[in-house]
Amino acid sequence: MASPSLREKQTAALRRMLNFNSPPPRTSLAEPAWKVLVYDRFGQDIISPLMSVRELRDAGVTLHLPLHSDKEPIGDVPAVYFVMPTEENVRRICGDVREGLYACYHLNFISAVSRGKLEDIAGAAVAANAVDRIAKVYDQYLNFVALEDDMFVLAPQSRELVSYRAINRTDLEDGEMETAVEAIADTIVDGLFCFFVTLGAVPVIRCPRGNAAEMVATKLDKKLRENLRDARNRLFTGGGDCGGTTAAGGSAVPGQFSFHRPLLVLADRNLDLATPLHHTWTYQAMIHDVLDVHLNRVTIETEEEGEGLEGDRPKTNNNKKKSRKTFELCAATDKIWQNHRGSPFPELAESVQTELESFRAQGDKVKRLKSAMGLEEGGEGSEGGDGGVMASSDSTAVLTSAMGSLPELLEKKRLIELHTNVSTALYDHVRRRKLDVYFEYEEKLMSRSALDRPLLHVIADPDAGTPEDKMRLFLIYYITSSSSESDLEEYEKALRDAGCDLSPLHYVRRWKAFEKDETRGGVNKPMGLFSRVMNSGSQLVMEGVRNLVLGQQNLPLTRTLDSLMEMKSHPDTDDYRYFDPKMLRDSESSAVPRYKGPFQEAVVFVVGGGSYVEYQNLVDYAESKQGKKVLYGCSELFNAAEFLKQLSQLGQK
Repeated sequence: MASPSLREKQTAALRRMLNFNSPPPRTSLAEPAWKVLVYDRFGQDIISPLMSVRELRDAGVTLHLPLHSDKEPIGDVPAVYFVMPTEENVRRICGDVREGLYACYHLNFISAVSRGKLEDIAGAAVAANAVDRIAKVYDQYLNFVALEDDMFVLAPQSRELVSYRAINRTDLEDGEMETAVEAIADTIVDGLFCFFVTLGAVPVIRCPRGNAAEMVATKLDKKLRENLRDARNRLFTGGGDCGGTTAAGGSAVPGQFSFHRPLLVLADRNLDLATPLHHTWTYQAMIHDVLDVHLNRVTIETEEEGEGLEGDRPKTNNNKKKSRKTFELCAATDKIWQNHRGSPFPELAESVQTELESFRAQGDKVKRLKSAMGLEEGGEGSEGGDGGVMASSDSTAVLTSAMGSLPELLEKKRLIELHTNVSTALYDHVRRRKLDVYFEYEEKLMSRSALDRPLLHVIADPDAGTPEDKMRLFLIYYITSSSSESDLEEYEKALRDAGCDLSPLHYVRRWKAFEKDETRGGVNKPMGLFSRVMNSGSQLVMEGVRNLVLGQQNLPLTRTLDSLMEMKSHPDTDDYRYFDPKMLRDSESSAVPRYKGPFQEAVVFVVGGGSYVEYQNLVDYAESKQGKKVLYGCSELFNAAEFLKQLSQLGQK
């Protein structure tokens, strides 16, 4: 049997929590214990991509409420809390206990709760004479969001704290800077620690020197090492039914060792600034780039119900009502999404069309059967006679079989409508903004191929994209080429004339100058909150695209992973630090790697933000390596518009 995926492990932990931290019943016939679920914004974001309202109801949740909402007392029902252990949240829990809102309280903290906060809760329970109502207190170690089976991101509620802008800002005093760096590193380390507790494995850690990734690696190594040496907890003990701990010494989170220890590659976003700005051509990445997406739900403007199935594309009609609809993108239940989220957009469109034709054929078959049975006006089977009875009997059997597959037919209809609406919205962006032109130009720039026409022509074309599209294109050109100052002045004028904000360019120019100084052996001065930027940013090389066919070359992050996973000697990674939390002495952590053989499993985590383009490149790499498994994570998941905004904010300082 295949080992459980990341999403399956996190979902199992949630189901166990909702069953009062006991294994859930093995049969769906068992009646669940009814309860109220109370969560904060962090808890809501973690649950949302994993469990639907129906699944919560199946787990016995009759009511789910935000922690800080006004709540009515329900004195005969137990409550399951799933919240971060913040001061504000603990105060509200204490208030709920004092008010006696529920029959009993099962308190589940997303990250480990401190002793001081436990004492605050205990004090409130004693004062309210409600000690017997505090049933259990658990540390769940679930402080990350599993968006895919092989992809996770730190809680979106923390994204401002751990954003690329926060890590690279330069407008803080020395005292403030030290505090900010510690807060950023501690937040990322807590999320990664929770991730590996849920995964049930202790990684070998590799990272570059002198930047945010190194600080995170150092702190994570220390935290893992301390927990492995602490005999009071069982977070990473294999063979048990669980791995987390409770305030009473119990357990909460499922955790099993993999046969292979995973490699954790911690990378800094400054390794590659071009990829997050790149216009893409794969389905999932395009959706995230141009549409409104949050936690695997995409919201788009649609016309009235059923419009997407009336033809190849919805017909334009200004009199039709338009509304905003939200669709869930889930690989577990959606075969189209599962098979084509990493496919080029035109290939997805062809697949949806094929599914649509298949659906229509099934619908036509049911209509013909109904007509043959006389269930429709003018049906041929409405006349009497023995032959008619026999035909009717045969048709009834076939129709009964067809009706038995009705749920499957309706689900297929729902998925076709979903992807028809989404692909139509994408097509409108491609057509209006000429995104195919931008994609092809950027592919050629990144592969240093000859352009069909000068870049200035695209920037000056009023019909080619938005000012934001033009700035993204130019930044990729600037990052991947050597342009003179005179050329730069000409481009700046063209960008201003096109309505572009030049603030992102100001920052990237500073970043590139710093990288160039390091390459020449200049003085190593800090550029942002952390000590330096890696000098690989200008080495982005990728095969160009011909006729919008995706290139198969690895991006910088994937090349880094390949070197470290295969234990290859390479100038870009030979200097990477090595940490093994299982080694007895941490002084050995930066010595020569003790793990000699190639790694079968790896986790790649980008400090400073990641993108679906990078994720898909790693997915393609793992599929090309038989037996290899790669998971991708990042401190925040941004699209190009969000990343460009952060560059703009940094450029204004």
